Amino acid sequence: MRIAVASGKGGTGKTTVAVALARLIGDSAFIDCDVEAPNAHLFLHPELEGSEKQEVMLPVVDESKCTGCGECSRVCQFNAIAALGTNVIVFPELCHGCRACVLICGPKAISDGSREIGVIEWGHSQDILFYHARLRVSEPMSPPLIGALKERAGSPREYVILDCPPGTTCPMIEAVRGADYCVLVTEPTPFGIHDLEMAAGAAKALSIPAGVVVNRVGIGDEAIESFCKEQGLPVLARIPHTREIAEGYARGKSILETVPDLASSLSEALEQIKRRSAA
Repeated sequence: MRIAVASGKGGTGKTTVAVALARLIGDSAFIDCDVEAPNAHLFLHPELEGSEKQEVMLPVVDESKCTGCGECSRVCQFNAIAALGTNVIVFPELCHGCRACVLICGPKAISDGSREIGVIEWGHSQDILFYHARLRVSEPMSPPLIGALKERAGSPREYVILDCPPGTTCPMIEAVRGADYCVLVTEPTPFGIHDLEMAAGAAKALSIPAGVVVNRVGIGDEAIESFCKEQGLPVLARIPHTREIAEGYARGKSILETVPDLASSLSEALEQIKRRSAA
């Protein structure tokens, strides 16, 4: 069972919830899909055992074979290649590696090259199998690395926790895609409600059942609860806004360590997730 932990905005506590669920389950796999700013390792403290560089396809042009037809430029949906006569320019940051330019090139002037986009690392944190990736500095596109990370990790355990990137753009969609259930972490603020609405819409569009964990309960009003009721989103758990939790977070501790009483509510949340995903 693949459980994605996501939200519409950053800073709501996705990693806090994801780490707690993984610790609660125990024998599980944890995939930190926030490749631009991975931080789950600060709480799970894994012993890293391996790594591999990840590359994507980048077209290489042999201008001696180019006839200047411009078909490569016309077929590219991402404007990643420009043909100025027989002078063909490739823009690596825009290229998605779809190989359309290679396939359409009649004189075979374009071939497959590659470029590094990041590195994938893995190891263990007690009985949790841990994976994360680090996007190369200045690399603008993270979805290819997220996809490669998920493929590299596979589904090695009965339960796989996906700690997703913030927002509802392509990185979040790539991370959530294929999950059996989506836990949406939010906070009782106007921004929290606004971005929860977008995240819930994304999960619905992907046909993934979803539930909500409300973090920092006590800093706002009941608008989140009303929204969830209107949208038919179950509130799986509520995490109070306390200095104790904040101090534990700053020291790299799971909320299960700082507030052990939360284990029962998160265990109940897991049972709800199992029932909902099986329905």
